[in-house]
Amino acid sequence: MSDSIEKIKCLIIGSGPAGYTAAIYAARANMNPVLYQGTQPGGQLTTTNEVENWPGNPEGITGPQMMIGIEEQAKRFGTDVRDGWATKVDFSGDIHKVWINDEKELHCETVIISTGATAKYLGLPSEQHYLNMGGGVSACAVCDGFFYRNQEVVIVGAGDSACEEAHYLSKLCKKVTMLVRSEKFRASKIMEQRVRNTENITILMNHDTVEVLGDGQVVTGVKAKNKTTNEEFEIPATGFFVAIGHKPNTDIFKDYLTLDETGYIINTPGTAKTNVAGVFVGGDAADHVYRQAITAAGTGCMAALDAERYLAAKE
Repeated sequence: MSDSIEKIKCLIIGSGPAGYTAAIYAARANMNPVLYQGTQPGGQLTTTNEVENWPGNPEGITGPQMMIGIEEQAKRFGTDVRDGWATKVDFSGDIHKVWINDEKELHCETVIISTGATAKYLGLPSEQHYLNMGGGVSACAVCDGFFYRNQEVVIVGAGDSACEEAHYLSKLCKKVTMLVRSEKFRASKIMEQRVRNTENITILMNHDTVEVLGDGQVVTGVKAKNKTTNEEFEIPATGFFVAIGHKPNTDIFKDYLTLDETGYIINTPGTAKTNVAGVFVGGDAADHVYRQAITAAGTGCMAALDAERYLAAKE
């Protein structure tokens, strides 16, 4: 074995709530966890200004503050937190091999995957501007809908998740305008009927988003286009929600782990176990239903406990 190969008892790939929570539990169990933060240290929450649904913070907390706190807690118990990201894996043998930045080779007894998922956006410059400003663009109605109580918002999407988020927003907001980019919904009939039957949801079929409008700091409206007539018009709104799906960050695992058709890792129900013994998953890399910080943290805990039991059974 080359001197450049490092042996690790518990490797954690990813640094959102799932990864850091797994690290806290693994460190307290004397598993000497090594955590690589990935391309977005702290995960999706580092792009979230206000988090008001994390227990224990009655006044709310910013996403970056929250992740710094969880990281410090993981370090306090001895987690080795490192820069870098996994670029290749080999889970074909008893030793789980992981390469970091295409250079460093790790041989791991257990691996916890918490690489998360990335929300899909339309890619409009104006959309990205207000997303980065924290000024009214969001991909999570459950996370951010509260901030738009009694206001008017626009949501883009056509699937079950879009319908669910539109219906959720309708209970908070004065008016919800739903832009469906095609001539029909992709959602199930029951979800489609739910939004069609909701009085304060206006559905515009076959409409595109041209531009997110604002004053440079916050969103003030959306310019939409009727694809049938090519007419462009403005919709007043203080919030713009994008519900066109998420892409799980799991590409490097597809040759070894069982994934669903979208790329989410399939775990054994009620556990964090994957189809490969000694490899576990937590957070949004496996969760396409809830996608909340608190559920990610919970499954990160499960992954560490499952990894601890796996190691104990081998002794």
